[in-house]
Amino acid sequence: MILVRQEIGEVLRDFRQQKGRTLRQVAGRASVALGYLSEVERGQKEASSEILASVAEALDVPISTIMREVGDRISVLEGLQTFPDVVPDDLVAAVDAELSLR
Repeated sequence: MILVRQEIGEVLRDFRQQKGRTLRQVAGRASVALGYLSEVERGQKEASSEILASVAEALDVPISTIMREVGDRISVLEGLQTFPDVVPDDLVAAVDAELSLR
């Protein structure tokens, strides 16, 4: 069974390590308890959207980037061989058409 909280935790840890930051540094910048952030990274606790936004800001990574990485990882775990890297042309055209009506 895929647990989204585990994937979120792994992605947060990966970004934190890529940035060369300690758990303590990120927790301090995000105003999150060190122990709680550790549990989130280990997939033991669910993070609220507010906590995710604070941690993303502390990491200087857009939350959309974090969530996209989570989605990509889940796609792989679900056995999907490919997933789109860009918005499909038909969706772009539909949005453009909708916006032109406004």
